[in-house]
Amino acid sequence: MFDPVIAPSGTLLGLLQRGRGDGTLHALTAPRAEALAALNHCVLRDPRHDWQVENRSLYYARLYLDLNGGLDAIEAHLFDPEDVLDADESRTGLALAVLGHLASYGRRDALDLLRRYAAHGVNWAWALDELALRDDDAGLRALAEPVLARFPRDPEGEAELAVAVRDAFEPRPWRLWAEDPRESIGTRVRAAQEAGCFDRWQRQMRPTGPRPGWSVRAVFEWAQQGVERGAALHVPAARCLAAVAGPEDRPEIVEAARSGDEGARCTALRYLADSNDPDALDLVEGAVATGSTPVVEAAVDAFERMRSVAAVERARGWAHRPDALGAAAGRVLACRGGARDRDLVLAALREAVRGEGPDAPTLWTLVDGTGRLGIACAAPVLRHIYRETTSSHLRGRAARALAATDPSFPAGFAVECLWDCEETTREVAARYAETGDNRVVERLRRLAADPAEEAEVQTAVRSRIGPDAPAV
Repeated sequence: MFDPVIAPSGTLLGLLQRGRGDGTLHALTAPRAEALAALNHCVLRDPRHDWQVENRSLYYARLYLDLNGGLDAIEAHLFDPEDVLDADESRTGLALAVLGHLASYGRRDALDLLRRYAAHGVNWAWALDELALRDDDAGLRALAEPVLARFPRDPEGEAELAVAVRDAFEPRPWRLWAEDPRESIGTRVRAAQEAGCFDRWQRQMRPTGPRPGWSVRAVFEWAQQGVERGAALHVPAARCLAAVAGPEDRPEIVEAARSGDEGARCTALRYLADSNDPDALDLVEGAVATGSTPVVEAAVDAFERMRSVAAVERARGWAHRPDALGAAAGRVLACRGGARDRDLVLAALREAVRGEGPDAPTLWTLVDGTGRLGIACAAPVLRHIYRETTSSHLRGRAARALAATDPSFPAGFAVECLWDCEETTREVAARYAETGDNRVVERLRRLAADPAEEAEVQTAVRSRIGPDAPAV
């Protein structure tokens, strides 16, 4: 899947793509046709950079309800001929998840569309998972024949069916179908269930990788074999090393960290950092200066995991470096530094935004650290990140940091956060948003009554409007 093209943050489309609360508020005041066009654009062209982590489906489903939007565009997208050519579940996953939420809200047209797609669409397994949570037993039983017809009655087809049953995210439909008295349904599904259990048992009985009694050298060789296959194994290899290495092996491990091949060097650096070896910090610095890109990345990652006072002290000296180690030092101070490190963390935050923009991966840790340290003068940078980032998770972290640093947050961004796509951001808003705004009171009441809302959000809402809460 290609990276999505995100519209500017000041446009309705850009707001909706980001999942910002202001997107919903603007859509409700915009011409309905314009708002529905932007909404359909988002649902049919998933705007998330990481669709497996970021939330959008409930956010978009609620807006369909508020706009009384039809589902013709989603139907055309699901049953487009491209569905056969592009089996990537990211093409249709968001649309199916939105339909699932709409079905939960009682939209019969969404339920019928999910049933049709489960019977005929390429990404049928996702649709079936959505139905497993929302449909009744009769509706699921009716799908048994069209779903099983996808698998030929030959050894290859039965093997594919066993994999589908074994890997199903929601097992409810398969359990219902296993009870079907028909041989073509119940018998096939029960056989597939048994085959899946047997396959899982066989895989458990044939583990690959380290064995008891391995030597330090054997662990290094295994890690290097992973490098040659294109698989980074230094993290599990370091855990193995912790099990097999003794004090007498330290010279060999230190030498591997200094000049070993890629797999051994990454493994040794991780092991020495995790064990707080006195030479670990010098070896990390040497690896950053002389190692290949994977070695540098492993060294930096190992350093960031260190919890010692010595690591924090070294971070203070490295924070001014213009390389990966300097950036890692800023993150270490953000996580474990004290009040004396506020200026260094703020400098790292500003440099990351200037150099890499509002979506830089390093900002996640730096934003959290800014809030933890209460760096009030960072509020303008945090507000910029909040507005411009395309990551709804990073925006949520910025909101939490603003709650700790910006006195204007309760009357400002906290209000729009009540409509945000991420439940953790809505939870922050529910705790901080000023209730002098009538929209806040109404929104809190709606969230409290919404069965689709997350329990953590509703707990936060009840703390504001419950019988023991201050008057709203």
